[in-house]
Amino acid sequence: MNDGIKKTLIYTVLFIGAVIALFPFLWMILSSLKTAAEVNTSPPTFFPRTPNLENYRYAFYTAPFGRYFINSLFVTITCVVLTGFTSILAAFSFARLKFPGRDMTFALLLAFMMVPFEMLLITNYSTIVRVGMHDTIPALIIPFTTSIFYTYILRNAFLYIPDSLYHSARVDGAGNWLYLWKVVVPMSGPTIATIMLLNAITSWNAFIWPLLIINSTNNRTLPFGLFAFIHEGGVRYESLMAGATIVIFPMIILFLFTRKKILTGVARGGLKG
Repeated sequence: MNDGIKKTLIYTVLFIGAVIALFPFLWMILSSLKTAAEVNTSPPTFFPRTPNLENYRYAFYTAPFGRYFINSLFVTITCVVLTGFTSILAAFSFARLKFPGRDMTFALLLAFMMVPFEMLLITNYSTIVRVGMHDTIPALIIPFTTSIFYTYILRNAFLYIPDSLYHSARVDGAGNWLYLWKVVVPMSGPTIATIMLLNAITSWNAFIWPLLIINSTNNRTLPFGLFAFIHEGGVRYESLMAGATIVIFPMIILFLFTRKKILTGVARGGLKG
């Protein structure tokens, strides 16, 4: 009886939490299907009286969301590939290679994780402007080609691989480079997939950095394009909700299909170390 009451309470709390978490997304989607009069009605209505897709058409005609989507897709894919490559190399060096000051260097890198990205904005902005890359697509990519957090996750995953495999590979004539890509990477596939998925979500949703570094319309990404859409199309909240739905829909689909891999990979990569 006590177990049944406990389970009921747990599921009730989880259900309430799920409703609270999902309500903003549901409100955004329903608002994108309303007319301007319904959105500004007081008290507001929850469901649209006559759902329509005119707001989505207006969003695409007012701002070049197609161009923004291509820019976001290119930046996301490039950041995922480069960050994954550098994180794998760094994690392998800290997990397997022996060099003076290895543990101290890794501890200092972990300490830098406490520094928020906002504190580095001025330095990164000055550097990008000094090298003449302001208002360019590469400027959206270069500051995000490395990650201490992803290196930490991968290092812990690499430490799970038995030392006997490394020594066997060296006896067979395989160097560190071959051992990394033929043994370590395949065995750490779930963790690598996890950091790539997390990086994709982060890169897709980046807003502050594109807002500072991008001026021209053709180089905007989707989140920044949504912000600019307020000025270009006026404050039409029903159209703004349609644009927001367009921005987050790909990441929602990606998360729904990969949420289990994300949780499994983070758990496996964060247990040892």
